[in-house]
Amino acid sequence: MIHHLQISRARLALILGGLAMFGPFSIDTVFPAFPVMAKDLGVGKVAMQQTISVYLIGYAAMSLFHGPISDAVGRKKVLLAGIVVFTLASVGAALATDMTTMLAYRAVQGLSAGVGLIVGRAVVRDCLQGDDAQRLMSQISMIFGVAPAIAPVIGGWILGYSEWHGIFWFLAGFGALLLALTAWGLPESHPPENRVPLHPLTLARDYGAMLSNRKFRLLALAGTANFGALFLYIASAPDFVMGLLGLGVQDFVWFFAPTIGGMMLGAFVSGQAAGRVPGRRLVEWGFACCGVAAAYNLGYNALTDAPTLPWAVLPTALGAFGIALVFPIVTLSLLDMYPRHRGGASSMQAFVGLLSNAAIAGLLSPLVSHDGLLMAVTSAAFTLVAWGLWRWYAAHGARAA
Repeated sequence: MIHHLQISRARLALILGGLAMFGPFSIDTVFPAFPVMAKDLGVGKVAMQQTISVYLIGYAAMSLFHGPISDAVGRKKVLLAGIVVFTLASVGAALATDMTTMLAYRAVQGLSAGVGLIVGRAVVRDCLQGDDAQRLMSQISMIFGVAPAIAPVIGGWILGYSEWHGIFWFLAGFGALLLALTAWGLPESHPPENRVPLHPLTLARDYGAMLSNRKFRLLALAGTANFGALFLYIASAPDFVMGLLGLGVQDFVWFFAPTIGGMMLGAFVSGQAAGRVPGRRLVEWGFACCGVAAAYNLGYNALTDAPTLPWAVLPTALGAFGIALVFPIVTLSLLDMYPRHRGGASSMQAFVGLLSNAAIAGLLSPLVSHDGLLMAVTSAAFTLVAWGLWRWYAAHGARAA
C-alpha cells in the first residue's frame, strides 16, 4: 500500500491538495458577495461576519473527531462521508432565503469541510517518512495555496453572471468533483492492523495527554499564532480590499494573488530544502521573514492614512512566504509525537487553530478591520507571540523534523 502511494505521489498531492481547498473555497469564494448577500438577506456587516464565525466554529468542533474516527475506521471512508455532507450543505446554502437558514447550512459546511485537511495530513504521514513527507506536505501546500487566490476571483466572476446563490452551487459542484476523484484515485493508507478502536473515554484521555504535553502545546500554539497574523487579513478581506484600498467586488485578486503567491513560493522552497536544510533552521528563516513583514507593515501603516497597491499587500505576501516555511516542519513534528494517533494529533492541531481563527473572524476582525494601523499592530502581535512560543519550544531541547 505504501509503495503504491509513493509511486502515485503526484496523484496523491493533487487529491489531498484539492481536499484541503474546501476550507479556503468555503470562506473566500463568498467574500465578493457579502454586500449583495447582506442586502438580500436583510442583515448588516456584523451578521455577515458571523457566516464565517459559524462556519469556523462548526469546523473546529468536528475537527476533534475527524482524525480519531479515521484512526479507527480508515482514512478513505471518513473522507468520502465528509465530502458528501459538505456537498449537500452547499446545496442547502444555495437554496437559503433567510439568514437563519444560511447560518445553519454554513455550520454544517464547517462540520464537514475540515475532513480533507485533517485526515489528509494523516494520510501524508501514513505513507511517507522524513524528507519525503516534508516534500509532499509542501506540494500539497502549493496546491492548497491556489484556492485563496482564485476563490474570490471565481466568486466575483460568478456574481458578474449570476446571483450569489451561484457561488454555493459552485461549491456543491466542487464537492461532487472531489467525491469522484477521491473514490477513484485515493487508496486506503491506514490498514486494519494499524487502527485504534474509538472509545469516548480513551479519546478524552488521549486528548488530555496531548494537551498536557508541553512540547505539543508550544508547537500547536506557535503554528496557530503564526498563521493568525495572516488570517486576520484573510478574514478582513472585504474591509481591507473594498474599504481601505477602495477596490471593487471583482478586485480581490490584488490582495489574494500576491499573498498566496508568497505562500506557494514558500511551500516550493520548503520542498526543495527538504534534506538539505535542517528543519529548525528553516523555521528560523520563516520567522525572520514574518518579522520583517510585520515591521514593514507597522511602519507603512503608521506613515499613511490611505494604503495603496502594491505597498499595502507586500507584507502579507512576505509573511505568507515565511508561514509556508514554518508550517510543514511544525505539522510533521506534531504528528511524529503520536505515531499511532496521527489522526488525533492532526485533529487537535486543527481544533486549536480553528478556535483561534473563529475568534479572529468573529471578534478581532470587526474591531480592527476599519483601520490599517490597528490591523498591522494586531497582526504583528500574533507574529511576536508565535516566535516566542517557538523559541520556548526550541529551548527545551526539541528536535525539529
